[in-house]
Amino acid sequence: MAAHKADRASEEADSFVFVYDRREKDAPEAKITTGGITSFKAFKERLIKSLGLKSNEKFVVATTNREEIKDDESWGIVDKGDTVYVLRSLDQELCAPVQERVNYLPHYDTIVKGGMYEYYASEGQNPLPYAFAELIDNSLAATRNNTGPRNIEIRLHLDEATVYVIDNGKGMTSRQLNNWAIYRLSKFNRKDRKTKGNLDETEEEESFVDQDLPKSLNSDISYFGVGGKQAIFFIGTSTRMISKPLGSQDVHELIISKEEFEKKERNNEEIYSGFIRKRKLGDASHISTEDEVLRRMVEEEEKDRENFTVVVIQGISKDHLQYLKDRMPEWTRQLAHIYHYYLHGPAGNVDSEENKRAPSPFKNIDIEIKLWSSRSADNPRTINLRDIDDDMQTLFVRGAASSFEFKAIIEGAKVEGVLRYHPFLYDRETYPMDMYDRTEVTFEDEHDYAISDIPARGRRPIFECFWNGRLIPYTTIDSFEWCNPPKKAKNVAAECYNRVSGVLWTDDNFQVSTNKLTFIDLELRLRDKLAAFTRVVNGQERRTGIEKEFSNWLKECHEQHDKSIHFTQYMGQILRLDLPKQRQSPWSAYKQVDWDGKVFKNGQLVKILRTNPPLLGSINRILLYGDHQGDVYATGGDLEIVQEPRSMYSEVKIVPLSKLDRTTSAQMVKKYIDEEEAKLPNSLEITWPEGNAVSKNQKRKTGETIGDIRVEILNKKGDAVSKLPGKDNASKKLLVELKVIWASPTGLQTIVSHISQHGKTWPYWFRKMENIKNLGAYTLQLQAVLNESGENMFAGKQLPCEKISFQVVEGEAETFSVGVLEGPFRVGVPFTIPLDLHDSFGNPARAPAGQEFHPKLEASVTEPGSGLDLKYSVAVVKGHSVSIKDVVAKGQVQGTSGKNFNLNITIPELKSSSQVLKIRLLPGPASVLYVSPEEEQTVINGISPTFKIQLQDSAGNPTALEGRSVVCKLVGAPNLPSYSMECSSTGSGTLVGDPILLKKMKSELSLTAKFDVQGNKLIKTVDRKIRLVPSGKACEVRVFFQEPDMSEKVQITNGMEITKPAGETLQGLTYALYDEAEQELPLDDKVISKVKLNWVAKPPKDLLQKGQLPGVKATNTVQEVKYCQVTVTESSGIELGFVLKTITGEPKCLNCTCSGTNQISIGQPLAGEIQVKVRDKYGNDVQHDSENVCKDLKISGEGLKVDRCKILLDKQTKSMLIKGVVFEGGTIGRKEVQITWRSLKDYLRLEMVAGPPAKMKFIHYSESQEVLVYNESKFAKPLAIQLLDEGDNACRTPDIRMQLARDVKLKLIPTVQPTKTNKDGIADFGIFTVSCGRGLYELQPKAFISAGFVLSGPKLKISVQPDPTRPSNLDVSYNNKATYTAGESMPEYTVKIYAEDDSLLASAKPSHVSLKLWKSDDADATNLPSRTLSYHPESSRKTETGIFHFKNIKCPDESGSYNVMFVYYDGKHQLFSNVIHIKIDPSTPVQLVCLDNPGTATVSNTKNYATRCIVRNLKLELRDKYDNHVTKGMNGSIVLEIASATGEKELPVFAGAAKNKTISATLAGGTSFIQNIALQENSPGKDGYEYQLKCSVNCNNVPKSLNMEPYILPFLFYDDAKKQSEMAALSKERDNLQNAIRTYKSLFETTEQLIEELKISVKEAKSEESKIRDELRKQRIPMSTLNSVESIEKLVKDFNERKDVELNKKRRVCSLPTIMANDPEVLGKIGHLAQISDDDAARVLSWHMSSDMDCVVTMTTKKAKEIYNQTNGRQQVLPLDSIFKKSLTEWNKPLPHIKYKPNWKPTGNLIFARNLIAFWQNEDKCKTVFSMLLGDTLWIDTLDQANEYRRELVKYTNCPTILTREGDRIRSNGKFGGLMNKAPPVEKLRGAVFGAPVPDSYHQLCSTIDVLQNLKSALVAHKTAETELKEQMETIKAPEMQAKYEECREVEKQLQALEKKLGVVGTPVRDLSFPKVAKRTPDRDEDGGPANKRLRSSPAMPEVNGTTNSNFLTPTRTSRRIAAMTPTTDTDGRKRLKKS
Repeated sequence: MAAHKADRASEEADSFVFVYDRREKDAPEAKITTGGITSFKAFKERLIKSLGLKSNEKFVVATTNREEIKDDESWGIVDKGDTVYVLRSLDQELCAPVQERVNYLPHYDTIVKGGMYEYYASEGQNPLPYAFAELIDNSLAATRNNTGPRNIEIRLHLDEATVYVIDNGKGMTSRQLNNWAIYRLSKFNRKDRKTKGNLDETEEEESFVDQDLPKSLNSDISYFGVGGKQAIFFIGTSTRMISKPLGSQDVHELIISKEEFEKKERNNEEIYSGFIRKRKLGDASHISTEDEVLRRMVEEEEKDRENFTVVVIQGISKDHLQYLKDRMPEWTRQLAHIYHYYLHGPAGNVDSEENKRAPSPFKNIDIEIKLWSSRSADNPRTINLRDIDDDMQTLFVRGAASSFEFKAIIEGAKVEGVLRYHPFLYDRETYPMDMYDRTEVTFEDEHDYAISDIPARGRRPIFECFWNGRLIPYTTIDSFEWCNPPKKAKNVAAECYNRVSGVLWTDDNFQVSTNKLTFIDLELRLRDKLAAFTRVVNGQERRTGIEKEFSNWLKECHEQHDKSIHFTQYMGQILRLDLPKQRQSPWSAYKQVDWDGKVFKNGQLVKILRTNPPLLGSINRILLYGDHQGDVYATGGDLEIVQEPRSMYSEVKIVPLSKLDRTTSAQMVKKYIDEEEAKLPNSLEITWPEGNAVSKNQKRKTGETIGDIRVEILNKKGDAVSKLPGKDNASKKLLVELKVIWASPTGLQTIVSHISQHGKTWPYWFRKMENIKNLGAYTLQLQAVLNESGENMFAGKQLPCEKISFQVVEGEAETFSVGVLEGPFRVGVPFTIPLDLHDSFGNPARAPAGQEFHPKLEASVTEPGSGLDLKYSVAVVKGHSVSIKDVVAKGQVQGTSGKNFNLNITIPELKSSSQVLKIRLLPGPASVLYVSPEEEQTVINGISPTFKIQLQDSAGNPTALEGRSVVCKLVGAPNLPSYSMECSSTGSGTLVGDPILLKKMKSELSLTAKFDVQGNKLIKTVDRKIRLVPSGKACEVRVFFQEPDMSEKVQITNGMEITKPAGETLQGLTYALYDEAEQELPLDDKVISKVKLNWVAKPPKDLLQKGQLPGVKATNTVQEVKYCQVTVTESSGIELGFVLKTITGEPKCLNCTCSGTNQISIGQPLAGEIQVKVRDKYGNDVQHDSENVCKDLKISGEGLKVDRCKILLDKQTKSMLIKGVVFEGGTIGRKEVQITWRSLKDYLRLEMVAGPPAKMKFIHYSESQEVLVYNESKFAKPLAIQLLDEGDNACRTPDIRMQLARDVKLKLIPTVQPTKTNKDGIADFGIFTVSCGRGLYELQPKAFISAGFVLSGPKLKISVQPDPTRPSNLDVSYNNKATYTAGESMPEYTVKIYAEDDSLLASAKPSHVSLKLWKSDDADATNLPSRTLSYHPESSRKTETGIFHFKNIKCPDESGSYNVMFVYYDGKHQLFSNVIHIKIDPSTPVQLVCLDNPGTATVSNTKNYATRCIVRNLKLELRDKYDNHVTKGMNGSIVLEIASATGEKELPVFAGAAKNKTISATLAGGTSFIQNIALQENSPGKDGYEYQLKCSVNCNNVPKSLNMEPYILPFLFYDDAKKQSEMAALSKERDNLQNAIRTYKSLFETTEQLIEELKISVKEAKSEESKIRDELRKQRIPMSTLNSVESIEKLVKDFNERKDVELNKKRRVCSLPTIMANDPEVLGKIGHLAQISDDDAARVLSWHMSSDMDCVVTMTTKKAKEIYNQTNGRQQVLPLDSIFKKSLTEWNKPLPHIKYKPNWKPTGNLIFARNLIAFWQNEDKCKTVFSMLLGDTLWIDTLDQANEYRRELVKYTNCPTILTREGDRIRSNGKFGGLMNKAPPVEKLRGAVFGAPVPDSYHQLCSTIDVLQNLKSALVAHKTAETELKEQMETIKAPEMQAKYEECREVEKQLQALEKKLGVVGTPVRDLSFPKVAKRTPDRDEDGGPANKRLRSSPAMPEVNGTTNSNFLTPTRTSRRIAAMTPTTDTDGRKRLKKS
């Protein structure tokens, strides 16, 4: 109720109208609250009051439509927020314009009916699947980061008209669920919304960065924030979103429905709002019981899911339900088409095996559809989209004979595409047709005649379009120019162009509609002239034109894949009744066909392919569709055959001619048929290898073993077979199934079932069976089957089977068991023991005829006690049982609960003759009643007698008697008590009861006690005697009292009430005691010791002996009653009690209290009443019944309005009340009120509190001063507001709603929310962060006191200044025309970091700025990759703060295109520059290298050219020293000559060589191709000698000073061809060994180099860490806190917190308003340009420059004039371009006296005043301004020191103005004193004061934090380097590495032996190792620190080409192990050894 009232009050406070008074003038808009106004009269009164109108003024109130508002009815049409006029008359013209507010929120139909217009039918397709696709899109995006399965499930519950879409994605947080609900909040807006409006948001919006996935399968398809909601309301009318994010314990639930929207509209509520329910897992308490499915899902399934999202759609229309149910295969096929490539991967559904799900590289994606209906409540109809193999894309993929892949690039965006060819095969087009396509396409020829020959694709477009991997269904592209049929006929038939299908894949570089049904710009951009199409083959692009490529591919497809057939021997036309009516004719019949040179005619035996089992038969005729006459060439056709073997089939079948096996002859088919018939299984052969055979109709005893069974399946030939004959049936193995079937009483039961397989070495075998124990008929069945499911039919016949029937009968009786005993068992009660006879297997068995049994019974004891005596009468045998009759047990048992015995039954006549069972024997029935004691008892009158009772059975055991009691009756006197005891439970106990009490008994009596069991006559009655004697005890007490004013005693009766005034004592109490004979007893010590009083703890004995009792004092309070009791403690107890009641005494005092709170507001009546009570001396209220007592009551007090006080009598409490207590004025505090009644007085203190709220103030801020705060910074103190009354007293009124009104541009974080005052009347809004531009803003609090009263508070001015410590821009300058050469220095880069105030960032350090360099590739060049080269700038000079220079940076060694980016990061803020694209050229060529290693050639001088050839193909390139290919200008020739390394003069000669014996090859672009270099026939040369082929460079652009070494290729020369052939093989082996040695040595050298580099890295890291620690020691940071990364992070966190505290400390600020703060041509006001840390200096200088503080400094005179004009000349301005700079004083010049008296040191700390000023931006320009304004003004401590300095200086020169710290000023003319030369206090400067800079401690903390971050990085680098070095040292010591050293030595030995065998002459010793890589030395920056640059990977191992490539490192185990330890490059750029 309270919440409702608060909401109503809030609503009334927000109700208002806008009023424009347009009677005569342009009055401002008036906002009038209408809360609580219910009539036009009340509104008019408020209107008159608000506008200040007179009551007699005439006016008209009208709406903006000029409808007069004059009564309550017309007032009712005015709504909240409406605009109304106040006019003289309705037809009056407006004297001024009016602005009327309008509200145009979209109608909720935007969401509810959005899908109706978005999802439209196209080409006869129902759009419902596309709506489901939107929901699947969301699920795919949600599950994209799943490491496990990505399950998406659509459940359709048609009976409940509900759809569930369930996925196991990441789930949605509350914020994400709220974002989902917002219409058109795309994923980009969500990021923007998070960045700008939700800085405290912790949820993470993940982005899709992997855009290079094939076919754009990136799951980035949940995009616009529209489709999901449109789809939901297209499917149904409401949705329930249920989501649980990963790691959360709560489930979030949101409901959006059309019904809710309509309800809110009717109730005039905010439509686009709602609630997100948060609940625990499995909590379905809020769900209606009618939603049974939803409740079950929540309760049973939620707890098993770690994270999920469920979309529940309800209210599905009947049309949708019918479509979903009837056409489920159709729309699921449509979904499989849409997500084909997500389901099956980039290649599509290429697997054509049946009943097998196609594999997918996206194996985790699983989309399943389940449909429940009333008929399938438990077994839903389930379809998995990956199981669908007839969607159109699957048909296109599987039906294609060839494919043509291509790629298109449009403005940097990529489109992938593929064309597929569907050939014409024999009789039909194979282009797939859509079985669900209902559109009828009519094809017409050029004369508009309909034609029946339908082309393959028809007029359908070629290309379907996919976006981010999913189909965009309503966008197709007909064709492109390069794949259109040519206008002129070419070598490819025109119909071939119609056999092509295609697909295009794009990503989000192309726009699609929000419902993802159509592309917006795809076709337009693809048809753009700039679109570049290229063919792609094996991932490589072809450079030839795509039109030519496509034409050649189409021609190839036509020639290779299209087929046709020759039909001959025409038979005529037939009608085919086996086809649909429209296809039954015309059909032409032929006797034979000629197909690829083979003839097939009628009667010929043929085999049909692609059938299972193989189809064999004879041709009946060949059928061809069409009206043909005679022979014809055509494709397709059908074959009518009679299936063979006819004994098995005898069927006529028609199959497509394409399935005919043309390779099999008729003889082969005949033989195949015969063999097939003979190979079929015919019979079973059963043998019993180990005996125990089963014969037919045999009777076998139970348990008899069935022996092992061996089975063989025989065909007609008698051969054993284990599988069906034929290749197609090879997978159908034959199994043998064994079954033992028992004819049980309930029917046939298979008790044994086994299936045996046929092994390679054993037949079908079944092991022996010993479990046939049940009695009855059995059948042993052996059946040949095809599979484990038991299929026993093949080709229409049953497979061989054998059945053996037998019977199992019972065995002889050998054992027995005890039947069901009927208990309980009691002593002496006979019972029967039934026994059942069994054979050895537990089957019931009969005893032999005439057999008698003599059982023996024994009972052993399981508990302490005696045994049992057991007897029985006879053992009776009947059928399968034996009964032991009349068994009687006797013996002792324990109590009525009985005793356990082990009963052992033995039958000597049986094998297993003994059985033991446990029985519990209970006592028998009761037969005797035992009573003790048996002798006579003596009992004193007043005492109860005691007897012990026990019921016993015949054996003397105590027993119970159910429902019976033992009764004792006393005889011998009247009024004697009787006793009874229950016997049902134990049967024994003690009989006690009431005492025997006879009154006035004077002598003894003899009594008889008779004991009897009630209702049982079998148990005899027992008598016992009692002697009763009288007692001599007191039996009565009498009490009397006599007051002093009483004449005689009064006896006090029991319960008598006596009254007495409060506090007084009842006196004169006496007593007397009497016995049974009413004789008074003497009061001796024994008697009085038994007298007890409850009002006295220990009464006096002497008083009691006199028969007196002590007095009783009445209580002090009337409410209490004292109960007095006199007790005599005899056995029966004697007592007498009376009540002493207290009454009030005489009035003695007053008691005044407040019925409510004692607080009273000034001028307000007391909320409660003052209650006045008259009391006696004990505080008891004296009650009054007459109102006359009120006349004597008086009240008085200071400031009290006595006349307003009313005195009444409260008839309920009988006390007096004072109402209407009011005080006039006064101060807050205590007030005392005096109340007088007759002679009694009392004082009441009231707390005077503040009145109602009337004002408010800011607690921590002054409204008169501006609050300075930097952008993106926090307020120094919280914004707290105190409510005040009219007297400025603090109002402690709680729960007043407060709101902060602010400027629109002022953004506060977190968002300002209304708050309520606390108990002290304070509303604390907390500390806000300011985020806005520079300027002056206002905050104003408002308090909503009541429905019609809103209290506005003072306005607080907020001056927001740009943060000079926050970076905002990064500027890079360099020579953009510079060239880059590999290995040389890059040009100098200059980087400037600007702060928010456009000044250079003073806090920027070299460690914050870095240059990133990386190799350019096809990826997005604007994004910074994870691996880059990083460089830091030189240490900046102190004069260049914020400016950094990158010099002497070496270009990478590898040439190519590179990207450069500059990054600023100080740990908190990050800036990036634009990417600079550079190209690094190779340097000067230094070597000629061969790309292929041809090996050592072996040649001879024979006639055979092949033996004379030295080189077949050799490619040489010019390389620089970094192994870059040098191409530019490298044109010339390569000179070839033959030389000898040993100087041999006899040299071979080239074939066709010139006289100089050299030949040359062309060198073009740094590359030369040398081919077919051979020797002359019969060329000279020494046999077995090794020569060299030298290749030298002849190029003008290669400097001759380089002396480039020629490339040398050795070869062996032999003059014998046979020997040359032998040596060639040995030479090849030598090359292999040399290459192996090179590989080993490269591995060893790389390993050594790697270890050296790691050692250097460790040393560098250790040195860097030590250097940083020394720096921290200087800053006095304890080293004990810097031992680990965690401790450093903790310390950094502490320092950051301290830094924030320093930054947020309150500082002096200049509160002058700003002008054009963001204009680059405006520097700002002079008061804002400078900062002064010294408070005294700031005060004095601000006063000295007070006339200039407000002056605006501009860059140009033009801007100054603009400001001047805008302010109408009120603003003073100063343009910089108007200052004569030559006359300005030099900023750093010496003091004036130094020129004249250099050795004089004046006192007072003399300096120039300008040196006190610091500039935080535009330092140079600011110095110009202040040099002009201050000049040479001096600063000194005191006035006396200033006068002394001036007096001395004027002796030599003029003295400038002097300012003192005390605030005095001596002008340059010497004048000082007076108010004009004395600085006032800083408060009187009204904010025109220079601000204070950020404290030095802040900068010191920033520096310390930077050093700690560097230490953290160094510590991590040191540990990483040590770990890597340790790992590498362990690797080199590993056994694998040591084995490689040994293997290398072995290979070297093999090489030496081989060279000896070769006998090579003239071979120099060659280095077999790779060129060594220079060892790295520690790179250093200029400051001595290590350069942050990664190592470049070493060159890869050379590849071996030529004849040795295929055999490289393959012959031995040695070579195979080389790759096991090859060096690899890790992610950090370091080389490591790869372990095997």
